[in-house]
Amino acid sequence: MSSKKIKTILSAHYFIYFGVLGIYLPYFNLYCYHLDFSGFQIGLLSALRTFSTALFPLIWGVLADRYNIRRPIFIMSIVASTGIWSLYLLTTDFMLMLLITGLYGIFYAPIISFLESFSMDLLDTRKSDYGHLRVWGSLSFIIVVIGVGRLIDMYSAAIILVLILAGQFAQSLLSPAVPRVPAQTRKKSFSASARMFMNRRALTFLFCAFLMLVSHGTYYGFFSIHLELLGYGGAFIGFAWALASIAEISIMLGSARIFSRYVFENVLIFSFFMAALRWTLLSNVESASLILITQLFHAFSYGSFHVASILYIDKLAPPEAKTLGQALNNAVTYGLGIMVGFFVSGLLFEKIGAPNLFLICGALAFAGGILLLSEKASRRGKSQPVDG
Repeated sequence: MSSKKIKTILSAHYFIYFGVLGIYLPYFNLYCYHLDFSGFQIGLLSALRTFSTALFPLIWGVLADRYNIRRPIFIMSIVASTGIWSLYLLTTDFMLMLLITGLYGIFYAPIISFLESFSMDLLDTRKSDYGHLRVWGSLSFIIVVIGVGRLIDMYSAAIILVLILAGQFAQSLLSPAVPRVPAQTRKKSFSASARMFMNRRALTFLFCAFLMLVSHGTYYGFFSIHLELLGYGGAFIGFAWALASIAEISIMLGSARIFSRYVFENVLIFSFFMAALRWTLLSNVESASLILITQLFHAFSYGSFHVASILYIDKLAPPEAKTLGQALNNAVTYGLGIMVGFFVSGLLFEKIGAPNLFLICGALAFAGGILLLSEKASRRGKSQPVDG
């Protein structure tokens, strides 16, 4: 299969995956709210899905690498999660929806980490082109989040169930097109390879990445509410979110050039400090222009951080545990990190307010940057490799 066709298939998967996410993230809780679910019930549904994101990619990743069955699990996960999602159309009972959410999370959770590992393998020596693939996901998210909002105004929030089902069905049809990756010649056993993630360098990176996503908890959970409390309307709030995604896209399009000049580790450290600056500024600014300027920092706090993280964990992972590496990274960050960030922000929001929460988030991101920088300096002092 040609390189161009491979990139087209992977780009299409990112486009559909993040298009579905662009429906789910902003609107599923709104749908639940229209069902008269309580805040606790809605929070429980969200927490269960986030927990699945932290746990099940690891389980599936271990199975995929140990038995070299990543592609079959990837296809099965997409098809199974599509079938389970259709069950939402049959009930509005909270307990049944909680059960469906748990089952759905088991199969849907590993899809993105598997897709990332496919991308790393199939790009081969052109891994820095990853951003050119991932940008289709960001573009889809922007288009969908705006378009679905208008459809909800025209019909009702229930339409999101059908739209997500349609998106997942499309990805199910596309999933067999993912090319087969030649089996790695195993130089080590899977267990020995997996233990590579227990070294100081990998553990430091994963802990710092965890801190970065915890620092995003207030932004993802309460940024819109914060703006509304400052007196801004829905149009401004929507534009602010869109601007952040546009900034993210600009970095992804330029990722090949960035990583041809800078090593992954340096980009990560820079991203941490830019995130710290972003959250600190948000804790103090109230004017529209300054708030929008902070949204441009999303290019670094998410865009460059995300791309560098995918490339960095791929570099650290031995060939026998590539899938587990991406699953571990995804579980620690977008699973556990976001879950803790949501929980802590929700616990403290009414007590100390969003400005103080953003200040704490800035300190967390800064601490992550300092820790990663210190670990790199320590390796340099011991004459160990410090390349990205």
